[in-house]
Amino acid sequence: MLKAAIPSLVNLPEQEQACEIRRLLQRVRRLAFVQRLRGVEQTPETGFVLPAAMRAFPSAVAVHVVRDGRDVVCSLLERGWLSARRSEEADDAGQSYGVHPRFWVEPERREEFIRVSDARRAAWAWRRYVTAARAEGGRTVELRYEELVADADAVTAELARTLGVGEPELARAFATAHTNSVGRWRRDLTPEQLADVETEAGALLAELGYAAPPRITTLSDCAPRHAPP
Repeated sequence: MLKAAIPSLVNLPEQEQACEIRRLLQRVRRLAFVQRLRGVEQTPETGFVLPAAMRAFPSAVAVHVVRDGRDVVCSLLERGWLSARRSEEADDAGQSYGVHPRFWVEPERREEFIRVSDARRAAWAWRRYVTAARAEGGRTVELRYEELVADADAVTAELARTLGVGEPELARAFATAHTNSVGRWRRDLTPEQLADVETEAGALLAELGYAAPPRITTLSDCAPRHAPP
């Protein structure tokens, strides 16, 4: 319900977003008879209205799991959500798959989004989602997927203390994180796909420590060290 509503919420003032988010989620909780339980909302698109969601629920904590964008691209390519071959299908919220520009595509780049490769479109999605989720700051806990895989017990214990929940329950929620999903881009992406990913999201990859910024070649780099005799 919330996922389907977010595209129409993003352009509203934050207070209106907050009111609508609270109304929608409270309605779901009533219908599911879980009003007395602690709610967990896992819709990734919430990142685009995260400040409003935090305003709607003042005691909420946002948990943002950051993963290497190149590995995320591999997953998106595997699912084909942004591929032309699935343009006739839709997800569980009724939103179409395929190459059409989503609400999170910059208005001035909508035509470009349609024309680029599937790999670049996937990198585009990762960049926009991560940037949106990181903008809220305040009550957001950021986890690295790679650290979770490497030492799940330590990461789970720390997060459980932050959220005030039991470690066993949280460990079960993170049980799907597997070592073989880390660094899969090295075997799954072609050089052309990797180049497209770095063109679209290289700056954010570098900012997050997943890739070094590109080396800038200057004239001095090309000049001979010694003058010819």
